[in-house]
Amino acid sequence: MAWLHGWVGLLLGWVLFVMCLAGTLSVFKPEIGQWMRPETVATADPADAVQAATDWLARNSKGSTGWYLTAPNARTNTVEAAYDSDGAFLYRALDPVSGAAAPRETLGGEFFYRLHFELELPYPWGRLLASLAAMFMLVALVTGIIAHRRIFKDYFTFRPAKGQRSWLDGHNALGVLATPFHLMITFTGLVTLASLSMPWGITALYGSDLAKFYQDFAPGFTQRAPTGEKVALAPVAPMLREAQRQLGGTIGRVYVLNPGDKAAMVTVYRSDADQIGFNQSQISFDGVTGKPLGTWREDRGAIQTYNVVYGLHMARFAPLATRWLYFLGGAMLTLAIATGMVLWIVKRRERAPLSLGNHILERLNAGFLAGVPLGCAAYLLANRLLPLGIEGRAELEVSTALWTAAAALVIGAALKPRWSWPLLTGATAIACTLAALIGLPISAMSAVLLVTAASLALLVRKQLRGPAKRPERKRRMAA
Repeated sequence: MAWLHGWVGLLLGWVLFVMCLAGTLSVFKPEIGQWMRPETVATADPADAVQAATDWLARNSKGSTGWYLTAPNARTNTVEAAYDSDGAFLYRALDPVSGAAAPRETLGGEFFYRLHFELELPYPWGRLLASLAAMFMLVALVTGIIAHRRIFKDYFTFRPAKGQRSWLDGHNALGVLATPFHLMITFTGLVTLASLSMPWGITALYGSDLAKFYQDFAPGFTQRAPTGEKVALAPVAPMLREAQRQLGGTIGRVYVLNPGDKAAMVTVYRSDADQIGFNQSQISFDGVTGKPLGTWREDRGAIQTYNVVYGLHMARFAPLATRWLYFLGGAMLTLAIATGMVLWIVKRRERAPLSLGNHILERLNAGFLAGVPLGCAAYLLANRLLPLGIEGRAELEVSTALWTAAAALVIGAALKPRWSWPLLTGATAIACTLAALIGLPISAMSAVLLVTAASLALLVRKQLRGPAKRPERKRRMAA
């Protein structure tokens, strides 16, 4: 079990590190997005905000086949909009009063959310790799539990400045303290991607007719074919208020299909922020007349079970204290992966001189484990430093993060670890400090990253020097 635990963790350790770090930051996805759009400070009633958004989209999304909106809530004041226009699929945050796109074009927290399960790779390869990595993570967790002979003692054991023993203590403590959370978040993440990674049941029943599968999975969602006859969309605010009355909760997602067409349809979903399970209750309206077409609520046990599993992973239900617990649990899992990768090298260095492969792994560890947090901090800084009106601004922010991480990887590969670790973690600490100074609302998150980076820099630098040498005790000679 110890052998399997080590190798499973090593093979996709870097991928898991990126996923866990991005997923941890995604806990505060709405707050990050709001911080990255400081010019948008107004608030509005969700129905009025969506009405303003649809008015703006009607004027600015040419040839669109659908608008997929998320109403503002207590955690964010903008309307999140995904839509197609002139053949391009766009993501924009819209002002809740004017409905116009926020002046600071950015993906906000959406970047970390997508990085968490897509890894900046095209569909479906990123999601497949993330699913495979999650399977490896689950195996690593189970084998780690089995291999622990002193699991309760490891809750309280940490011996600093002891070389391999210190790294093992840190790795064990980080893994053991939040084991229930780590098992939950890994398993629920696997379930959310199960239809992609294990599609054989769907294929056996539906073949290639995925439209039929999705219709059975969510029978309340129906789509009408466009007629080609242009008709203005009716005001959506009255529809949203009626939906809120009938669904018995605040509105969440709003889908407008075939906007500007006689076959337009508005589907409203209840928000899932007030319950653990992902909510599929919905009501549809005729987009031209505003009359209700039908209401649907999910009551099938299997689907409701899946929705609870999905809701546990997404944590949209979580109040502030619970979100911080999610964040701390995710940070501990991220650090457990990082310490495990370093421990692999430390164990082998203390036994014998490192092989060429382990020398390469040691240098790449510094590039990946210190470079990815540096890329995240660079993403936040780029949000403040890039000019507002520059074309493709959101893509430039993402490129800044990716190129910064790539440069860190090159530095890690080129320099000796005793130089690359302090250099890269120190740069991360400086970048986090600057992010905290230029945007106080995110200071709490920057402080967490700053303390982590500074602590890691000091710890790594000390550990790379090896355990302190103890003076030899002089033997007492018999008189």
